[in-house]
Amino acid sequence: MLLVMYPTVFLGCDNDGVFDFRPAVARQQSAPTLVFRRLADEDDELSEVQPDAVPPEVREWLASTFTRQLATSKRKSDEKPKFRSVAHAIRAGIFVDRIYRRVTSTALMQFPQDVVRVLKTLDEWSFDVFALHEASSGAPVKYLGYELLNRYGMIHKFKVQSTILENFLSRIEEGYCKYHNPYHNNLHAADVSQTVHYMLCQTGLMNWLSDLEIFATLVAAIVHDFEHTGTTNNFHVMSGSETALLYNDRAVLENHHISSAFRLMRDEECNILQNLSRDEFREFRTLVIDMVLATDMSFHFQQLKNMRSLLSLAEPTVDKSKAVSLVLHCCDISHPAKRWDLHHRWTMSLLDEFFLQGDKERELGLPFSPLCDRNNTLVAESQIGFIEFIVEPSMTVCADMLECILGPLHSNAKNSSSTSGQESISEESSGGEGSNKFKIRKPWVACLSDNKKIWKEQAAKDAEARVMLEEESNGVQPVTTEE
Repeated sequence: MLLVMYPTVFLGCDNDGVFDFRPAVARQQSAPTLVFRRLADEDDELSEVQPDAVPPEVREWLASTFTRQLATSKRKSDEKPKFRSVAHAIRAGIFVDRIYRRVTSTALMQFPQDVVRVLKTLDEWSFDVFALHEASSGAPVKYLGYELLNRYGMIHKFKVQSTILENFLSRIEEGYCKYHNPYHNNLHAADVSQTVHYMLCQTGLMNWLSDLEIFATLVAAIVHDFEHTGTTNNFHVMSGSETALLYNDRAVLENHHISSAFRLMRDEECNILQNLSRDEFREFRTLVIDMVLATDMSFHFQQLKNMRSLLSLAEPTVDKSKAVSLVLHCCDISHPAKRWDLHHRWTMSLLDEFFLQGDKERELGLPFSPLCDRNNTLVAESQIGFIEFIVEPSMTVCADMLECILGPLHSNAKNSSSTSGQESISEESSGGEGSNKFKIRKPWVACLSDNKKIWKEQAAKDAEARVMLEEESNGVQPVTTEE
């Protein structure tokens, strides 16, 4: 899920830029000289945020969304990431022939021509999932999910019956539409699944993974927000929902997404896993659980810190589960890294969902979660902070990880006869030291830069408008250069 407010923690920032983890009331009542240890690690991006870098509401939102509870952090602060050795299953070449299978010739499920037309752009970074939603008459998950599992050969490899897969995807789609969420709905599921496909296909990551691992990654992306309630983990905890009680306030929504999806697959008519062996099922289930739980945003900084630490080693060995978990997490928060028109539309949908939660919080007498008060939210500033301190660092670490694990595959492919098409998924640095280092293409870099520039221009306009409004309310005549 995308921007989840974690329970009970409301963070402030003192004059030295140190995060304070007490409730707001406690901060107001205590002496200003008392400084509490911040929750975010010293190496985390939020520790670099100066008091005047972003507005207080945005700092509170970033901190409460992307850090864990103090108790949880203390308990696990001494734990070191453990990475098991992985025997890389390297296939010949960067591309696999199955990726080019056409929907019209191989799929057993009938695809409308408008859907086939939109899916021709499926390999693009800024794929227009809104166009797919319209072409599919509101069923993007059904068609995109089927197309992806077919393209990667999962239907044939794991003997998934077409009717069962169609039933499964239709029921998943229904679950995403259950609460009529503006943001966390079937469109978001399809968008994240397509972005995961880009990472698998266009970087060559698929060649580092086994068929079962690809299967699990695609299904995890499809179900990662299944039956999302349109409210955050913090809201569930503060309101004492049945789901929060069931999962003891820990990763409330993420646990529900996984549990409900596997419960659905126990239905014979939706059991796409019925032909997996016992060992395959256990590995598949473990991978999906790991990946979906990793979309809990409260683990964001620890996840990035662990991967950075690993990549700093002389000879890093990346765990498959941690790698695909980071990929799914980055794809889940990737809309600011897409083309502006797509990003802006996602932002407005997300704010609608936040404001609906704020309305519920008002009705229940709960304090507003950050960015949920429709009468007092800084939209442009929040997106600037989100891009600078969350999305950009995440995409950077993810790219570094992919280049680390795919470099050896690229070297092997260069020495083989099946290197055609390599330039379409990678780029080599030219000249200077390290010119032979494998690099993936990063279309998100330009999008992030463009979007941040637009938001900064909007933030300046918003700030000017607020000043003028304040002056008018105080009876001050606005200054003008006109005679």
